[in-house]
Amino acid sequence: MSESRIKGGKSRHRAQSGSTKRQMAYLLMVLPGVLFLLAFSYLPMPGVVLAFKFYQMRVPPDGAFFQNTFLYSMFTSEWNGLNNFTYLLKDAPMLIRNTVGYNLLFMVVGLILQVGLAVIINEMRNRRTAKVYHTIMFMPYFVSWIVVMYALYAMISPSGFFNQVITAMGGDAIKFYSQKQYWPWIFLIANIWKYTGQGSIIYLATLTGFDEQLYEAGAIDGATKWQQFRFITLPQLMPVIVMLQILAIGRIFNGDFDMFYSLPNGSGTLRQVTSTIDVYVYDMLKKGNLRNSFGYAGAGAFFQSVVGFFLILITNGIVRRHQPEMALF
Repeated sequence: MSESRIKGGKSRHRAQSGSTKRQMAYLLMVLPGVLFLLAFSYLPMPGVVLAFKFYQMRVPPDGAFFQNTFLYSMFTSEWNGLNNFTYLLKDAPMLIRNTVGYNLLFMVVGLILQVGLAVIINEMRNRRTAKVYHTIMFMPYFVSWIVVMYALYAMISPSGFFNQVITAMGGDAIKFYSQKQYWPWIFLIANIWKYTGQGSIIYLATLTGFDEQLYEAGAIDGATKWQQFRFITLPQLMPVIVMLQILAIGRIFNGDFDMFYSLPNGSGTLRQVTSTIDVYVYDMLKKGNLRNSFGYAGAGAFFQSVVGFFLILITNGIVRRHQPEMALF
C-alpha cells in the first residue's frame, strides 16, 4: 500500500512538473505585465499618505533610515487630515464634469464604432485585405499625442490649413484656440481616430471564435445581415461588452492626460473645457512654488482611485443582480 502511494505521489509530481514546463511560455509572456504592474501600481502605493499630509521638503539628517529627500519628507511631514481635499473642491464641479462627461461620450461612441469595425472586418471574406484594413485602423494607437498636437496645430492654428481654406472661400478665420465650443468635438474626433482600431481587437478576436454554423442556419432561414448581427452576433458579444464597460466605468474619473494636456497647446482660455482631474494633479505637481503642492496632487489622485474602485464594485453588483453570468466577480 505504501509503495503504491509513493508511486502515485511521484506520478502526480511529474505531471505537475510537466504542466508547469508546458505553461512556462505563457508565464514568461505574463511576466513583463506583472513587473510593470508591480513597478507602477504597487510600489508607489505608500505615496497615498501624501493626500493626508502637509508636505514639506526636508533634508534627511545623517543616520536617518531614508536618505532620499522625497521619501524622508513624505514620512516626516505633519498630518493634516482632509484639508488637502478642500483645495480640490474649489474646482471639483468643473473637473468632474469634464472628466466624466468626456469619458461617457468616448465610451458610448467608442463602443459603437469599435464593435462596428470588428463586425465589418470579420465579414470580409478576403482575410489578407481584412488584416490590411485593421492594421491601418490600428496604427494611430502608436502615434504620440505630441505628434498629434503638432499636426492639429498645423491644421487649426490661425494660419493653419482649415483657416486658409476658410479665408480663401471668403470667410473669417476661426480662432480655435480661444473658442471653447469646438473642443469637445476635437477631443471626440481625436479619441475615435486613435483608439477605435485598438479597441476593436478584443471584439474581433471574440468574433473569430463564433460558430459559423449559426450564421449559415440564419442565412438559410432568410435572416438579413442586420438580423444576424442582432440575434446571433450581439448576444454572443454581450458578455465581452459588459466586462469591458465595467472596467471602463472604473476609469471614468481618469482622463486621457496626454490628450487633454497636449492638444490645447497650453491655451488658458480653454481651461473650462479641457481641464480634467489628471491635468489638475499634474498642474499641482508642476507648481513647485505652491505650498503643499504634493499634498493637493495626492488628494486628487486618491479621490480618483477610491471613486473608481467603488464604481467598479457598484457596477459589477448591478450586473451580477440582473445577469450573474456576465459579472466580473
